[in-house]
Amino acid sequence: MSAVLSTPPASPAAAAAHFAGKLAFETDVSDVHADLDAGVPGVVVVDTRSIDGWEQGHLPGAIHLPTGEIADRAPAEIPRDSVVVTYCWGPGCNGSTRAALAFARLGYAVKEMIGGYEYWVREGFPTVGVLGLTTHEVDPLTAPASGVACAC
Repeated sequence: MSAVLSTPPASPAAAAAHFAGKLAFETDVSDVHADLDAGVPGVVVVDTRSIDGWEQGHLPGAIHLPTGEIADRAPAEIPRDSVVVTYCWGPGCNGSTRAALAFARLGYAVKEMIGGYEYWVREGFPTVGVLGLTTHEVDPLTAPASGVACAC
């Protein structure tokens, strides 16, 4: 008996709807990096962590807006026609999910950056902290060791 097939796969139509829906809610660090690097207008990246996390390091171009402050600060600081991308520490943290929910409740278009700060760093993208810009080595378990985008 197959472990994979013990639950039958969804129909192609159901699978297409599921995966399209998933992509409507999520983005990944490579896509966020590409948009920030290209200066794509209308994308606002929000770091939802505490000031300690922010100062330790954050994405260049991100805005610091802890989850608990979103309802009070976002309407004055984030344009309503933006697509907000939230991130927190990493896959073991649901802070970016809570932040995305807060933005959605305020009427913003929002996506969650899967992998969070952890995978941003592991893919070798630069961060900014109290000591300035920091570059990181690529973790070969998350991206090609060459540093060239995986193009997936």
